[in-house]
Amino acid sequence: MGRVGHLLAAARAGSTDALGEALLACQDYLLIVAQNELDPDLRSKGSASDLVSETFLEAHRDFAQFHGASTGELRAWLRQLLLNNVANFTRRYRATGKREVGREVSVHGVSSSCMPAAWLAARDGTPSGLVARDEQSASLLSALDQLPDDYRRVIVLRYYEQLPFEEIAKRMNRSANAVRIIWSRAVRLLRQLMEAIDEPEPDRGRS
Repeated sequence: MGRVGHLLAAARAGSTDALGEALLACQDYLLIVAQNELDPDLRSKGSASDLVSETFLEAHRDFAQFHGASTGELRAWLRQLLLNNVANFTRRYRATGKREVGREVSVHGVSSSCMPAAWLAARDGTPSGLVARDEQSASLLSALDQLPDDYRRVIVLRYYEQLPFEEIAKRMNRSANAVRIIWSRAVRLLRQLMEAIDEPEPDRGRS
């Protein structure tokens, strides 16, 4: 049983702290899912972080309904809760028919061209260069999942939360220079993992 499995067992025994830790272990994954699923036109109305927070509140409330015991099972359950929240959020704003969201400025000052579907786009060595299309999001999630914790965290904070290196340094309790080094290595490794995932398997049917 892994760390999350032990936390889930403790949560079922009544530990709200253990449940909180188990949920936080899935936070980066859920932020990525939320950004990939959230319509770019609606990002000025709400953030991925808001949707993940709402999902965590529901998970605390409905934890008795979850019967899994592994990280994968917890992620799958949380992902479904999150997708429901994204769908409800989208319906709520689409139903009004009164917005011109394309002209609005994001609450975080981030335009849609800077959002995660584009920030890891081309394979030219730049952070905006690893994944260009939404259909590659599954490969991106898989690659991110293989990164060391610090690498994955700096990627999420830099590109999904759009934080400057100085703020990331405070959150990670490191110097800004150290964070820049981690970021550079994380981007390089993520690119390599993406290339390995996307590389076609050899055709073993031919001699």
